[in-house]
Amino acid sequence: MSTIQLPAGSPGARILGLGGYRPRRRVTNDELAQVMDTNDEWIQSRVGIAERRWADEDETLVEMAAAAGGKALAASGLATDEVDLVILASASLRVPIPGIGPQVAHKLGIPRPGAFDLNAGCAGFCYALGMASDAIRTGDARNALVVGVERLTDVTDMTDRSTAVIFADGAGAAVIGASDEPGIGPVAWGSDGDQHSAIEIAAGKSTMTMAGQAVYRWATTRLTETLVEAMEKAGVTAADIDVFAPHQANLRIVESMTKKLGFREDTVIARDIVQSGNTSAASIPLALTALVESGEAKSGDLALVLGYGAGLTFAGQVLRLP
Repeated sequence: MSTIQLPAGSPGARILGLGGYRPRRRVTNDELAQVMDTNDEWIQSRVGIAERRWADEDETLVEMAAAAGGKALAASGLATDEVDLVILASASLRVPIPGIGPQVAHKLGIPRPGAFDLNAGCAGFCYALGMASDAIRTGDARNALVVGVERLTDVTDMTDRSTAVIFADGAGAAVIGASDEPGIGPVAWGSDGDQHSAIEIAAGKSTMTMAGQAVYRWATTRLTETLVEAMEKAGVTAADIDVFAPHQANLRIVESMTKKLGFREDTVIARDIVQSGNTSAASIPLALTALVESGEAKSGDLALVLGYGAGLTFAGQVLRLP
C-alpha cells in the first residue's frame, strides 16, 4: 500500500512585512454632529474616537486590500511569485460570490496562489494569521499574504448614532514566512455563539445592529483570560510584552484590558482607534503598521494582539514584529 507523503514544514513562521491603507476622507466628530444628534464630547467619552476614515466610491475592498498588501510585500522584500497563499479577512463583503481573495492576488501579480476569504468578524485578522502560520509550519505554503479589509460604511445605518460614530473603513496586511525561530505564537481562539445576535445584519436587512453594552461587558469581563492564555501558550508573561495591540473597538476596552494585565510602564499601547475608528478585521494590522512606521514599536519587539467581535468570536497571539 502506498503511503501518503507530507511536505517538510518549518519550525516556525514570522511576520516579514506590514502594510496599511487608510481612506482619503477624514470624518471628524464635529462633522457627524451636523447630521445626527451627537457631539465630540459624547463620542470621545464613550468610545474614544476623535475621527475616522470613510472610503470613497473608488476605494473598494479590492483596491484597499491590494494597496495594503502591496506595501506589506514591499516591506517583506519578497517577490510576488514567492507568495503561494492569500487569506482575505473581511466581514463587509456585499457580494458573496465571487470572493475577493483571488482578485486581490491577481491585482498584486501573485501567480495562482491558494486564495480565499474568511469571515470571523473583528477577529478575522488573527484567525487568518493563525491559519497562515500553520500552513507554513506544515509545509503547505512557503509564504503567505494575510489582509484584513473593511468598508463598514457600506453596512452601517448612518442615522443610528450608536454605530455610525464608531465604524470606519481601511485595510491592513502582513506577509508571513518561514522562520527557524517561531515569530508567531500559538493562537488562543474560541467563540461564544450564544451571543451571536449581539452584532449582526439580520436576515433581509442591509445594515448592522450592535448591542453595545452587552459587547462591552463581554469584552471587558471575558477576554482577559484569552490574552493570558495566548501568553501562556507562547511561554511569555506580561512583563515580556513590548507592544499591546488589541482590536480597536473602544478605547475604554483597550484601557480596561491594559490595566488588568499589568504590563511594564514602557509597554507601547495601540490607541489607533482615536484617529481610525473601528475598522474590524483591519484594525490590528493597521495599528501595528502605524506603530512600526512611527518608530513607537521597533523591529524584534514582542507584541500581544487580540481580535474579537461578531460571532461572537475571539483570537489572540503573541507576535515578533518585523
